[in-house]
Amino acid sequence: MTTTTTVASAPRHNRPARRISGRPAKRPLPWGSPAVYFVALVVIALTVAPVAYIVLGGFRDNSQLTVNPAGLPSPWRIGNYSHVLHTSTFWREFLNSVIAGGVTTLLVIGLGLSASYVIARYRFRGRGLMFGLFAAGLMFPITVAVTPLFILLTKMHMIDSLVGVILPQVAFGLPTTIIILVPFLQAIPMEIEEAAAVDGCGRLGFFFRMVLPLSLPGVLTTGILTFIASWNSYLLPLFVLSKTQNFTLPLGVQQFHSQYASDTASVLAFTSLSMIPALLFFTAFERRIVGGLQGAVKG
Repeated sequence: MTTTTTVASAPRHNRPARRISGRPAKRPLPWGSPAVYFVALVVIALTVAPVAYIVLGGFRDNSQLTVNPAGLPSPWRIGNYSHVLHTSTFWREFLNSVIAGGVTTLLVIGLGLSASYVIARYRFRGRGLMFGLFAAGLMFPITVAVTPLFILLTKMHMIDSLVGVILPQVAFGLPTTIIILVPFLQAIPMEIEEAAAVDGCGRLGFFFRMVLPLSLPGVLTTGILTFIASWNSYLLPLFVLSKTQNFTLPLGVQQFHSQYASDTASVLAFTSLSMIPALLFFTAFERRIVGGLQGAVKG
């Protein structure tokens, strides 16, 4: 007669985590404190509420805004937006903003990437001082230099032109660009440059064939930040531009508000249309910005 011995299996909760491909299974993260989520929701509400009010206010009329300022559109009216979109003033100011933002972004990326490449890859006397000067530029906002800039641009005959807006924006956009791009370029191994030199690739060839592709996340990050800053710029165009045909959208909002002060709904519609492009642009490239900043910190 044979006896069968059974071995009791270990309880399921005592078994070690099953490994997949030699790695321990991931455990779900704890939810954390409810207070953290409450604070986050409050911050989100304070950020989104003004934008939502402006956008929804454009779909209302003045009587709705007077009777119930915080209510939803009832009924929804698209006449305010269609009126703004059918005016040539809006599209002229939109084009001026695109030109100022686009040219500023291209110049900042081109000059900033070139200067960052020299600071990151070359060894010369005064290299640290040069980088420190660009870093010090972060401490001086453009509002501090508006009056000297106005005097300088007047002597250079650049008042009432987009060039007078673009050049100062480029100068004040370079410090942030260089601070972000230098770590990217320093992280490129020297062995790659040496191998490229052995293969007959010169410094310019290495710059365009290797540096540009490898630093693309940082370039996109700085480009997006520069374009949004130029699009939202108000104080500098206010001092430099006085002719309405050269106005950008931030100045156009002020002019439209002065012209249609009694039509609050139309003013909200014009404001919404002026800020929506920047919001969409930032939302579309949000991951690029976060990835680029993380790469700069790691580098």
